[in-house]
Amino acid sequence: VQLAESGGQRVQAGQSLRLSCTASGFMFRINDMRWYRQTPGNQRDLVAAITRSGTTQYADSAEGRFTISRDNAKNTVYLQMDNLQPEDSANYICNADVMPSKNYEFEYWGQGTRVTVSS
Repeated sequence: VQLAESGGQRVQAGQSLRLSCTASGFMFRINDMRWYRQTPGNQRDLVAAITRSGTTQYADSAEGRFTISRDNAKNTVYLQMDNLQPEDSANYICNADVMPSKNYEFEYWGQGTRVTVSS
């Protein structure tokens, strides 16, 4: 299973971006999907999470500005980021709990997509 992120780029403060992450490979089902972000020398911080049925959770820093969504038919999770600020600059990394069969679940990570917000 591989997770591939896209959509990161350099933007000005106040602008929006939509990140995508698509899972590929042999999968029985994808359960929870998440977006983390990481800056050099720091730990990965959870930004947003979504269950298979669509229940969402956000970090305080993302609440009200970011929206996580998913398309189960496309094995894809999205992160709509509005009113971006310089402190949102980071490598945004996709994470998913994937069941390769009915009895097993593994956690997978993508490589990330870089977002840079200039003031």
